Amino acid sequence: MKPVALGLAIIVAVVAGYTDWRSRRIPNWLTVSGAVAGVAVNAIAGGWGGVKASLLGLGLGLLLLLPFVLLRSLGAGDWKLAGALGAVVGWQTLITLLIGSIFVAGMMALILVIYKRRFKQTMRNIWGMLGSMAAFRPPGTEVTLDNPQALKVPYGVALALATLLFGAEMMWGGR
Repeated sequence: MKPVALGLAIIVAVVAGYTDWRSRRIPNWLTVSGAVAGVAVNAIAGGWGGVKASLLGLGLGLLLLLPFVLLRSLGAGDWKLAGALGAVVGWQTLITLLIGSIFVAGMMALILVIYKRRFKQTMRNIWGMLGSMAAFRPPGTEVTLDNPQALKVPYGVALALATLLFGAEMMWGGR
């Protein structure tokens, strides 16, 4: 990965993570400009091959997370952030970032559940979601972003932390 693309990914992710932490929103100006800058950087660095990789990353990020947005378990800003990061880093690295962010978000959720003493409720919600998936129906509103009582993990923060960890590995890990 080109250092300029990695630097751009880190900047976009950190700004998104900060705004998501502070306001639970990721602004369109950041995700759209991040996606455009990602395509531009990859076009300059890799020509048409770079544009292709960038657009594949953008599309994959949006496609993979769309079901979660439609089920109201992920916000649209998080969804657009994944697309923007995909445009910057390409589809292969995006998969690594998304997998890493799942682990980071899981750790954040576990800490939040323990801190708020909501383990039993969380287990009931998980069983309810699994039952909904087995029955091929959407889960109830008690486990969506629409529920003001639900514990919410800011996924933009998890994706930002995963991007920072990836960047540190790339810079100091010798890849």
